[in-house]
Amino acid sequence: MINIIIVEWKRFIRNKLFVYVTAFFILSLLLIVFLGIEQNYNQQLRQTQAQKYVRQQWESLENVNPHRAAHYGTYAFKPVNVLNSMDSGINDITGNVIKLEGHVQNEIVYSEASQSLSISKFGKLKSSLILQYVIPLFLIFLAYGSLSNEKETQRLKLLVFQGTSLTKITFAKSLSVWIYGLTLLVITIFIQSILGETDLEIFTRMMFIIISYGVYYFIVSSLATYLSVRLRNNTSALSSILAIWIIWTIFLPKIWGNAVEKIYPLPSRQSFKTSMKIDRSKGIDGHNPTDKRREDLKVKYLAQYDVDSLKNLPINFDGIVMQQDEEYGNLVWDKHFGNNYNILQRQKTLFQISGILNPFVSLQSLSMGFCGSDMYHHLDFLKKSEDYRRYLLKTLNDKHAYGGSRTGDWKWTVGSNFFKSIDDFSHQIPKITSQMEHYLIDMICLLFWGFMLPMIIKHRTNRDLV
Repeated sequence: MINIIIVEWKRFIRNKLFVYVTAFFILSLLLIVFLGIEQNYNQQLRQTQAQKYVRQQWESLENVNPHRAAHYGTYAFKPVNVLNSMDSGINDITGNVIKLEGHVQNEIVYSEASQSLSISKFGKLKSSLILQYVIPLFLIFLAYGSLSNEKETQRLKLLVFQGTSLTKITFAKSLSVWIYGLTLLVITIFIQSILGETDLEIFTRMMFIIISYGVYYFIVSSLATYLSVRLRNNTSALSSILAIWIIWTIFLPKIWGNAVEKIYPLPSRQSFKTSMKIDRSKGIDGHNPTDKRREDLKVKYLAQYDVDSLKNLPINFDGIVMQQDEEYGNLVWDKHFGNNYNILQRQKTLFQISGILNPFVSLQSLSMGFCGSDMYHHLDFLKKSEDYRRYLLKTLNDKHAYGGSRTGDWKWTVGSNFFKSIDDFSHQIPKITSQMEHYLIDMICLLFWGFMLPMIIKHRTNRDLV
């Protein structure tokens, strides 16, 4: 088998078109990776500058009532991962900035797609676009051409009649093509690691990326060689392989995605906001002194401190009310956004199951996941930013309530030292080892295809086919 692979590679190298195409791929990948990393660096630089500016403004606040500072708020910026330059996933359409303020949980805004003049259904030109679409297509033509040439020259029959099994020839042909795809993949990852900043976490993610794409390339190469051997007519073989590739990459993801959205539909934006508003109105209104729920809370605290009026309270009741308002709003957020997140996760799981029929879906999911640009990483950022918002507002409301002011004293202020003492928002992309449970279905589906095709080649190829 090794001899067949060596002979096959010698034939590849003698083909000038193959050499030119390989050089084109390498140069294209080098340029795309460089531009992607440069774009990522500029975006990260702008984010860092904006974050510093926002923090400087926050720390410059002085002689401000804590609740006014809560309305002033701050911003959380979604961190840019260096592997985003390889596969941006959903990051281009989800936004990267969210305002954190009192009484309201805002949506993330400023997606790159919304500010782009040229929006493609395939997204931005990243190396993942070449690795997922272009290179597999080239592997198909390589695998098909390799066996079609052998058929046309009758060399395949000669090899079989000389004692070489057709199964061994098919495996050798598919492995020679797979090695080519794997080589381009490793070159891409090597360029990425050289040009971009790499630590242990990034290196680990890169290793998983190599494994995922490597298995997918093996699937494509094996399927192409098998069909080329199995189907006697070269035109039928090529048509079948291309039809499968088109179904995998274009039709099945769209059809299955639409079906998933019908099975687990998300509420419309209007109904979602209306439901949130209705539930929010059932809680304490921090700015309505006649609110009955506020009155009940007042009675509770008067009894707790054994006083007969708010002016005799040793604390600022307004701060207590504001925090109670926030805590009820948190329950509403957990209910509605939690329900949305559950629906999104059920959609994602059902979509991942389609990998049984379509390994391309599993590859895309793993590529985005390992690059830190999929739905799970996005939801993690939203949750962490909401956790910080709650910490920030509780700190401000507690200062308002227990910082030394009395009820009704809205002119009471604090200086910049207090605002400097509040920790800034910081979000680290979670370690991939802690996220692997989200990608088990994808890995199982990809491995299923990787093991199934060699079994089919082993048991379904014989000398009768030639």
